[in-house]
Amino acid sequence: MRRHLVVRRLGVWAAAVAAVLVLAWAAFVSPLLALDMREVSVTGQGSTIDVAQVQAVIGEEVGVPLPRIDTVALRQRLLELNGVRDASILRDWPHGLAVTLTSREPVAAAPVDDGFALVDADGVRVGTTPEPPEGLPVVEASLDDDQAPALVAALRVLAGLPAELADQVTQVSAATRDDVRTTLSSGQVIKWGSDDRVALKLAVVQALRQAAPDAQVFDVSSPDLPVTR
Repeated sequence: MRRHLVVRRLGVWAAAVAAVLVLAWAAFVSPLLALDMREVSVTGQGSTIDVAQVQAVIGEEVGVPLPRIDTVALRQRLLELNGVRDASILRDWPHGLAVTLTSREPVAAAPVDDGFALVDADGVRVGTTPEPPEGLPVVEASLDDDQAPALVAALRVLAGLPAELADQVTQVSAATRDDVRTTLSSGQVIKWGSDDRVALKLAVVQALRQAAPDAQVFDVSSPDLPVTR
């Protein structure tokens, strides 16, 4: 009787181990849960991300069972693609992935040797065009790494402008991070200085434009001592 009980327990354990092995094989080895590109969804590509490049990166995982796909490493490879600001990846059982992208959208154009570089709010180059796209201000600032602070300062000033004023900006220049200037469609120039205290400088600019609408230069680099001329 006792021997029969031992044999029975061994049989139960063997069956359990076999079941675990079968499940592990099904999950990590067999094609039952393999990634199928037809089951992959990609959203949020915006205007700067090449979907074909995204699909090529994801395609490297085709045939790999979903539990074995390293989504952290896959996300990192997607972040290396031009125009991708962020990415999230969720497994979509049994054969798919749901990929949500955040694109780097251009906010300005900067002159370069081969045309105009399109840059996003972080100063990252996301494309090149022969001419600046309509509606994007031109930023006269170097894209070189050692001059990046000037470009970023100019973009931060732009980001702090209300839509009504931003729509009037036709050109931005920044020789240094402390010399940001914007030119409006009226020809008026606003000297912002650095990108510090943009909200205060903006309030001063709005007051000066009402008080002296014919002025051609509004210097708010020192907002406590503004100058018009």
